[in-house]
Amino acid sequence: MGEDGWWLLVGFGGQALFMGRFVIQWFVSERRRRSVIPVSFWFLSILGALVLLAYAAHRRDPVFIAGQGLGVAIYLRNLHLIRAERAQMREAGG
Repeated sequence: MGEDGWWLLVGFGGQALFMGRFVIQWFVSERRRRSVIPVSFWFLSILGALVLLAYAAHRRDPVFIAGQGLGVAIYLRNLHLIRAERAQMREAGG
């Protein structure tokens, strides 16, 4: 397999990770019988976006790079907010 073939595997792998976040969200929501976004959703979002960002950088696609780069920042911010909320709940005794 040539270099382009490996990069296609990287791109499809990143896309699979990114899609996996929706599968996890769906399963968790079905189990709880309400719409839920589990923390694992955000970790898969970050991982998938980073892999896709590497693929986009290899392809030198500025539109794809900008979209995935912004996505990573948003996903990291969501994890920060979740962590801060959990810390606040622990401090409050809940």
